[in-house]
Amino acid sequence: MTDIHSTHLDHELYLVTGPSGAGRSTAVHALEDLGCEIIDNLPLSFVPKLIEGMPLGRPIALGLDVRNRDFSAITLVELIDQLTLSPAVVLRVIYLDCDVTELLRRFSETRRRHPLAKNTAPIEAIEHEIDLLAPIKVRADFIIDTSEMNPHDLKSELTHLFAPNGEQGLLRVSVQSFSYKRGVPRGLDMIFDCRFLQNPHWDSALRSKDGRNAQVAAYVTADPNYAKFFEKLFDFLQFILPAQLEEGKSHVSIGFGCTGGQHRSVAIGEIFSDALAQHGWQVSIRHRELECKGAVCALYGMGDPK
Repeated sequence: MTDIHSTHLDHELYLVTGPSGAGRSTAVHALEDLGCEIIDNLPLSFVPKLIEGMPLGRPIALGLDVRNRDFSAITLVELIDQLTLSPAVVLRVIYLDCDVTELLRRFSETRRRHPLAKNTAPIEAIEHEIDLLAPIKVRADFIIDTSEMNPHDLKSELTHLFAPNGEQGLLRVSVQSFSYKRGVPRGLDMIFDCRFLQNPHWDSALRSKDGRNAQVAAYVTADPNYAKFFEKLFDFLQFILPAQLEEGKSHVSIGFGCTGGQHRSVAIGEIFSDALAQHGWQVSIRHRELECKGAVCALYGMGDPK
């Protein structure tokens, strides 16, 4: 491998890797929007040549995975180690992690074949790739679990981490609604159960609507327990979020759950998201079960949520 210590000029490199389907393409394009020049699937042997000459002028985002022509986990580990030791390079290794089940779902949904699934079952190919990349994950500066993320969430996370305008100093709050029947989302810092509130599902006029609808929200907030619930929880969040920021956290994830993830948790998530944003917090919101409705639910036999 070419010696990369022969120059004393600074080069800023973002190396983006992780298992196929975890969001590498989305990530490198998000970095492009942040001012990076992107190079996708550059042969590993060519990477040292990027820093042999004059300064690159702007950061480079490299997308690297098992589809690279000369990919080898050992070679990539050696490359990372050499770049890390070079005084000429500022290197950030971003590893996009993802749950095996979610990767399998994504490949099934898109009907794409896994790059390693030639004579093996897709799940075996996915597990084999994760094993191959394990030594690289250990050397990552940033590990982002995309299992519960959509492309917008991933772009928002990268913007928060790497935006040049100082956004890193803010605490980002993500709010998510979900159905307990389909499991609690991974990575939540706080979870609040909304199942004690009256359920619009049992009102035939509201059943087909979701918690973003004004009538549904009015029905939920008319519950006698709602006002005290909102008051006490919002006071708690106004206490805990500044404390989390002072402690150095950059992200807090709050989950609201109900039976089907359609009405109560959605309405409460919207209410708290708006309230936090009005008080100056940087808030994003996701409704997991609403995203799952329609064709995807039918494809996986998940049925109609309640």
